[in-house]
Amino acid sequence: MVAGADISPREAEVLRLVGAHLSNAEIAARLVISVRTVESHVSSLLRKLGVPDRRALARRAPEPAGAAPSQPAAVLPAPLTSFVGRLRERAELAGMIKACRQVTAVGPGGVGKTRLALAVAAEAAGEYSDGAWFVDLVPVADPGMIATAVAGALGLGEQPGRDMTESVVAALADRHALLVLDNCEQVVNGVALFLERLLATCPRVTVLVTSRARLMVPFERVYEVPPLSLPVAGESDAVALFMERAAAVGRPLDPPPRDQIAAICERLDGMALAIELAAARYPMLGLDGITAALSHPLRMLTGGSRADQRHRSVRAALDWSHALLEPADRALLRRVSVFAAPFTAAAAAEVAGSEEGLVADGLARLAAQSLLVVTASPGGTEYRALETIRQYGMERLAEAGELVDARSRHLRWCLAEAAGLAVVRADWRARFDLVADDLRAALAWAADRPEQRTDACDLARRLAELTFTRNLTGESQRRYEQAAALTTDPADGASKLRQAAAVAGCRTIGDDMYRLRRAAAEAARGSGDGAGAAADLATAAVIAFRFSTTFVRLPPREEVLALITEARELAGDDPAAQAAVALAEAAVLTDAFGAAQGPPGNAVPETIARAEHAVELARRTGDPLAESAALDALTGAQSWAGDTFAAAATARRRITLLSSSPPISPAGTHELIDALGMVTEACLGAGDVPGARRWARRLADHPSLAEVGHRATCRLLMVDALAGNVDEVLTGSVRFLDAWRRAGRPARSLLRPAVAAVAMVHGLRDEHDARREWQEVLDQLGTPTGHTYGYGAVFDAMLLLHRGQASEALERMTPEPGQVWKWVAWIWHHWYVALRTEAAVLAGSPDARDRLAEARTIVAGNPVATALVERAGALLVGDHEGLLATTDAFDAAGCRYQSARTMVLAGGDHAERGAAALADLGFAPIAPIAPFRHPR
Repeated sequence: MVAGADISPREAEVLRLVGAHLSNAEIAARLVISVRTVESHVSSLLRKLGVPDRRALARRAPEPAGAAPSQPAAVLPAPLTSFVGRLRERAELAGMIKACRQVTAVGPGGVGKTRLALAVAAEAAGEYSDGAWFVDLVPVADPGMIATAVAGALGLGEQPGRDMTESVVAALADRHALLVLDNCEQVVNGVALFLERLLATCPRVTVLVTSRARLMVPFERVYEVPPLSLPVAGESDAVALFMERAAAVGRPLDPPPRDQIAAICERLDGMALAIELAAARYPMLGLDGITAALSHPLRMLTGGSRADQRHRSVRAALDWSHALLEPADRALLRRVSVFAAPFTAAAAAEVAGSEEGLVADGLARLAAQSLLVVTASPGGTEYRALETIRQYGMERLAEAGELVDARSRHLRWCLAEAAGLAVVRADWRARFDLVADDLRAALAWAADRPEQRTDACDLARRLAELTFTRNLTGESQRRYEQAAALTTDPADGASKLRQAAAVAGCRTIGDDMYRLRRAAAEAARGSGDGAGAAADLATAAVIAFRFSTTFVRLPPREEVLALITEARELAGDDPAAQAAVALAEAAVLTDAFGAAQGPPGNAVPETIARAEHAVELARRTGDPLAESAALDALTGAQSWAGDTFAAAATARRRITLLSSSPPISPAGTHELIDALGMVTEACLGAGDVPGARRWARRLADHPSLAEVGHRATCRLLMVDALAGNVDEVLTGSVRFLDAWRRAGRPARSLLRPAVAAVAMVHGLRDEHDARREWQEVLDQLGTPTGHTYGYGAVFDAMLLLHRGQASEALERMTPEPGQVWKWVAWIWHHWYVALRTEAAVLAGSPDARDRLAEARTIVAGNPVATALVERAGALLVGDHEGLLATTDAFDAAGCRYQSARTMVLAGGDHAERGAAALADLGFAPIAPIAPFRHPR
């Protein structure tokens, strides 16, 4: 618990996870609450702890258990020092943000834009139900990273399949919030484009921007931030600020010589930063010394427009502060200005090229002169320069002819930091987040300098790897592509483009996977690697069919066939290339993956033969990822053949293969995620409910799916619904629905069975309104005609049988099993057959006995389906002992609902125990049915 704050136990849990640098979606999944609830807790914590943003909030988190001892987290009030005056400006700006949805507070550096915006936002936060959020854009030099910075402040991670802007817009679409974007001048055009999308889609979001320049967009309302008021009738904000800051450094002015202070403030044009710098010098110089020191530079800098004078007054104060420093401290100030984010004394020593002890002393002296801000963090003392001072230092660095040297040392430091982050430890996220902005800044500088191209390529690659580990997959893909463009070796470029394609796969962006694999083929061809080019072309063809549902624009079949032809010509006798071509032939020629554009009448024997050939060739290469992809094709081929158990065995074999090769790489992660989904479904189809649940749980907990809870939980919901795990379904459905809505309600086919499963569970609980809500979601997802008799029939039949409507259940499953479309039915085939048999028996169908005999043959080996069929057989002939025996079978198979249902069907005392078991599980009573009759 944080001392001095009224924080609830749940807020304390959220704070701890914020301190671990988890996103809101990750926290929600960890605590099993909705993302909106997490957002509310974070907003409350910001207010209660008086901190300006999420980064500061993370510093207030308690140390994780078992962590190495470190300095205590700092108390970072918002603002760091008291806010003085500006009553009129606060009222005017507050009124503008009430009336306008986008207001830009403009003014020169040092006038106090940030402090004014923070004060107004703090006062207005209570008027926004979703709070006020602060985003510091100082470290952002790339317009493409604006949304990433905003997402970080909001606690959003990246959602696969969407860029960060889309994720931010989706998260704020129904929010009533105030967003403060601070220091936007270096990315004005990018901010303008970002806000245009944000404001058009998020009608209840208001944005307050601070910048030295206007955004120059039609929806902008500009507020010019004036200097602090100078003496008029004895009142002056400028004088009040000087006196307070002077007192803060240990020399209160008592009695205050207001006229002398007023004269200093007038010479500084009422500029807040300049006044604070002057006040920091008061203990050493006194008012007379400050007056004397300021007179000369200010006289030299007169003239020009009033705005120019304001700029010059700040520069004059900085020049004056700079001139009073010792030469070593001047050099240190300009050299540490290359840091884009807070830095430690050790980092400063490396970049400054000096001994750490000397640098630490120098940093302390700079902080004493208000030229650096000092904060304590779990990782040690950190320093940072205000943006105006940092820019001033960069100018001085260039004037001294040291810019390239300092930037180069900073680049080497960044490379070393990136290399150190290759080992993932418990505090990895915090360590990465601390240096990420500097890595990006160093890369942006080096990428434009030919002499730094090698280091830039290395840093781009390392940043690609690190951002992938951090689940910033959009940036990771971009950095891999950047590294490929920077390398001078075409073979190395091909390798990086393959990695970029794999990251695109993790993002479920099929178009990019296809494009990047084709680009890799061109690079490989350019390096003289024909076999590598062949493998890339064949893999691109596979992608078009294997991941067809992730494309916006599917490549024409003729184009894909041409890729296979070209790949055959280039493959030669290279084993890897031949294996890739064999898989492409299985994927495209016989459609082993059941693609949207695949031929409808593929022959099962040929499909299996080609898939088995691809598996054998891939196995010979020794590449587990290539073999896994081929096994996926074989799983699909076996499912086409209706061989449920072979499909499950192949899916398990694939998981075993991948488990022996840790999927740290993008390609490994992508393959594992796909394999976990397939093995869950295949095991469920074979009646291995515990196994299916184990794999589904692992999938739901995978870090790469943290931001897409609907994709993470969809298989687990399906399994838990069939098992009768009501609590798990209700809990998981919150995460599913919350994430699905935040993702923009995507109509993905893999989500439909989960939604139907949750709707069934609510039906089994007699929760009609909740069932209606989930049916509406299912309607939005759509149910193709071919899927009607797959999961839809299974879940509908279970509910109808629970309600005692056996005839309706039988009607719902009218088609014979062989008539149901094979691709939809492969998971559900045994469930369909077994439930259809039970419906026929309970409905008194005259052909029930024939159906029973046929069903026993079809489901043999499936423990759940077999128990369902044997229960139907016992009901048909009145075998009481046989009926009760299925209870043990259901328990062993992990189907608690069916076990309880069996006892109810048995009647008598068993029925009472069954009803109690159903109630314990959370289900409504089963509708009355005819009592069990013993045979005569």
